[in-house]
Amino acid sequence: MIPSTITRAVPADADDITALIRSSGVYRGPYAPMTAGYLVTPEYIARHQVFKAVDPDGRLLGFYSLLVEEAELDLAFVADEAQGTGIGRRLMEHMKERAARAGLSAVRVVSHPPSEDFYRRVGAERVGTVAPVLPKITWERPELRFTIA
Repeated sequence: MIPSTITRAVPADADDITALIRSSGVYRGPYAPMTAGYLVTPEYIARHQVFKAVDPDGRLLGFYSLLVEEAELDLAFVADEAQGTGIGRRLMEHMKERAARAGLSAVRVVSHPPSEDFYRRVGAERVGTVAPVLPKITWERPELRFTIA
């Protein structure tokens, strides 16, 4: 396990978070159009519950964005070099704690298809499928739900 700390992202983190998304290896090949040109703005970070995992040197290892009003996990990414180290699991546990504090009973996730197994391993259940959103998203996406205790 990589030593890490989870803290609230601040608007100044927008460029680093955007760079993490755009460099993600899971969005190569047929999934590349989804993150091409993607931008997380300082305003987005200020408006939503965005939390980041950083190593002791402050290097960004991953992050998530919880949209409380929509009860939805909007974004969740782990840096390629941190995949398989438990960072994603820690971020999802943190997200569930934040959702519980916000009074949510469930959190929706529209998943990148290759990420579905990860979400299921950390407690989400599949509840359906979301249709493509052309022209950028040409594939169906799994819809999952975390039940919040």
